[in-house]
Amino acid sequence: MPNTDFAADLQEWLTENWDPDLTVGQWWERLGLSGWSAPSLPRHAYGRELSRSDSVRVGRTIAEFGALPAPGGLGMLLAAPTIATHGTPQQIEEFVLPIVTGQRAWCQLFSEPGAGSDLAGLTSKAILDGEEWIVNGQKVWTSGGQIADMGMLIARTNPDAPKHQGISYFAMNMHQPGVDIRPLKEMTGHALFNEVFMTDGRVPASALVGGLHNGWAVANTTLAFERSGLGAGGAGAVSAALAGTVVGHLDKRAGDFVSPSGPVVGGSSAANAAAVRAGGLKLYLHYARKNGAINNPTVRQDLARLYTLGEIGRINNERVKAARAKGEDIAGMANIGKLSMSNIVRLQRDLGLRIVGPYGTLHAYTDEQRRSLDELTGEPRLAMLTGAALHAQAPPIYGGTDQIQRNIIGERVSASRRSRATTRKCRSRPCPRTPDPSDAMWEPSSRLGRDGSSHIGPLTAQPPLGTYSRGPDR
Repeated sequence: MPNTDFAADLQEWLTENWDPDLTVGQWWERLGLSGWSAPSLPRHAYGRELSRSDSVRVGRTIAEFGALPAPGGLGMLLAAPTIATHGTPQQIEEFVLPIVTGQRAWCQLFSEPGAGSDLAGLTSKAILDGEEWIVNGQKVWTSGGQIADMGMLIARTNPDAPKHQGISYFAMNMHQPGVDIRPLKEMTGHALFNEVFMTDGRVPASALVGGLHNGWAVANTTLAFERSGLGAGGAGAVSAALAGTVVGHLDKRAGDFVSPSGPVVGGSSAANAAAVRAGGLKLYLHYARKNGAINNPTVRQDLARLYTLGEIGRINNERVKAARAKGEDIAGMANIGKLSMSNIVRLQRDLGLRIVGPYGTLHAYTDEQRRSLDELTGEPRLAMLTGAALHAQAPPIYGGTDQIQRNIIGERVSASRRSRATTRKCRSRPCPRTPDPSDAMWEPSSRLGRDGSSHIGPLTAQPPLGTYSRGPDR
């Protein structure tokens, strides 16, 4: 189906299929099986092969129609596209289908207490025992672990191999004896992050994704989707209903999670921050016009800056889309997008608090406090702003810190261009070869230390993203 046709097709499909009296699970099943839940996925993985920017448009169209948006979370952002890339047809049926229909929520089991900056230094181990892998170890900064049904796990399967080559990637059931999840409360009052302790956890051999000892390459695919997904360029609609079996939203009425005035405020500051990003400029304009802050010239300037940064991100996405249509790519754009998103959330934090003034000191840490705050201020979306402001410190850290993104741009993108320039100069005579970071057989000369010192990629089976400062797992 050509991209130019999808908007009309989607509108027609929504008219025929949206029913607010369906349960959340029933509606998401319709959405997922139709390909509209995750339209950027390949067709063989319940998608429509749309670009990221077109997928954002799909999400916004669904929300503007008044229907419940597609399930969110790390399953949609990371697990589904990774498994669609590296998984078998059986794994796509077993794992991707329950993601796009919202039946299973996922978390990311990457970072460890001793393996954050140097992710490849992880020590969690998986040992094959017949048709199962036995997993032992500890993960930390696991976002949404307490509500996850499944986890994207990387563990060491060959302790004798070089550290980047002895890792495998698994889909792990979080509901089993031996998996202990301990929430870590943050300054927002919520517990987005968790510690996960695995003691003789079990993973079926069939849940090994991408091949034995090939986990570093598969993990880098996940990290690439993470960077691009967290980058600037527009956010899709945010569903107030949460995926998975733990929260209990699947059996509730879908229409109860849709509000004519915007998204229903969720319980976490991360969800509020996502809703603020999705609402974008409209939410800040609403408050600025309501309380007169729009008359402040510096507020208007920052509103214009916020709009400009969002447009730059959107246009960069269109540049990537055009390049890929020609079989090309723009090196480093995912890292640039991630840095831009960090700038956007910091601007949203500062601008939002300036606009709401003293109300910015009133934050609800519990559902009861949120109800009281709504009654006191008459502004149910205030909690979204204050929650997003407190959460704004996280995006520049998780998914790879700003400093590491700059390292990657400087060392890999620039090195790749220097290599191409050297190749052009040396066509008429022999000259020393400059290592190219996109060369899969290039040995690294350094490793990224715990202090964030520089590193250029390791041996992998595909162009490496290298050892990567994780920060909290998304």
